Amino acid sequence: MIQIRLILILLLLGIAKQINAQSTDNDLDFKGQLSTFGSYNFDSDLEFLFGGNFIPEVSYSIPLPKDHLFDFNGAANLNGSFGFHPFTQSNSTSNLSAYRLWTRYSGNQFEARLGLQKINFGSASILRPLRWFDQVDPRDPLGITNGVWGLLGRYYFLDNTNIWAWVLYGNEDTKGWEQANTNHKKPEFGGRVQWPVPKGEVAFTYHHRTADARNLAFPTAFSEIAENRFGFDGKWDITVGFWIETTHSTKTRNIGMFTNQTQFTVGTDYTFAVGNGLNIVAEHLFTSYDEKSFEFNNTQNLTAITSSYPIGIFDQISTVLYFDWKAENFYSFFNYQRDLKHFTFYTMVFINPKNRGGFQQNDLVNSYTSKGIQLMLAYNF
Repeated sequence: MIQIRLILILLLLGIAKQINAQSTDNDLDFKGQLSTFGSYNFDSDLEFLFGGNFIPEVSYSIPLPKDHLFDFNGAANLNGSFGFHPFTQSNSTSNLSAYRLWTRYSGNQFEARLGLQKINFGSASILRPLRWFDQVDPRDPLGITNGVWGLLGRYYFLDNTNIWAWVLYGNEDTKGWEQANTNHKKPEFGGRVQWPVPKGEVAFTYHHRTADARNLAFPTAFSEIAENRFGFDGKWDITVGFWIETTHSTKTRNIGMFTNQTQFTVGTDYTFAVGNGLNIVAEHLFTSYDEKSFEFNNTQNLTAITSSYPIGIFDQISTVLYFDWKAENFYSFFNYQRDLKHFTFYTMVFINPKNRGGFQQNDLVNSYTSKGIQLMLAYNF
């Protein structure tokens, strides 16, 4: 896999060099984000935690005839953390990895993007059944997420209908809501069709992959299991924002309760005329894991409410609240954000159970378990 990715990198650079030799009207841009944080967790064995992320990004674009464009984007993620308990215990981690590495050929109504990229879609914003390929956590103010290796093509019709198609390869770890790993030797593929309807839009989505269930505690561990996913989502503006998002995933081999998965989210949002405008978003997610499709034997219900209120031009407060109906656990997250020219300062307070719970978590940032406070400073250049 390392050799394949190295060949891909060299191929992308070679294409860029060849096209650059034929054009002088090009643009090279370097930017990035540097963030650092410190937190105190009241119930952790290592209650003090310090760390940071550095994400440098370079982009290169070459305009082509007929309003076509060739561009390249590369970014790395250098992150590390140091946790300690005064003055007996400590632990440190660090990691350097590719964050984005893709090249794209695009026109007014189409694009084809190849490489390590972020792919996300759907109508829901917090509890997202269609979170198939990303790890975006609504509580993470930086929105950090791993990318996937693949080829994505999109075409946009003049009436706002759009068609997506993708082929993924070499993504071994779990993505989104996946329980079983992916067999990285088998390609994944899928597509999405989205079109406008009165006061909104709807979409159908499909994805196929070969799962590797050897990471699950199951008597018979299969390394090759065909899995098909089907999704439908829609969003409408009818005085309030209203949306639904539902998916069903099924595997061709029996791996117990993880053979089938059904998820359904319904959500709404509204901005109240209070002061500078109070925005409230509410979603409810129903999930079922079953040996047979639509048995609904192993179910879970999650409710989430987020709010945001701009205090002024540079200041904003926001909250993210979750309730797990089965475990009767309540999760709360509060954030005060101060924006300056290049800096953003965050003060975050979280009050949660000690366990992670059954909703999404971003593996690239500190998990907000138990009770604590975190200060973060981000510099964008």
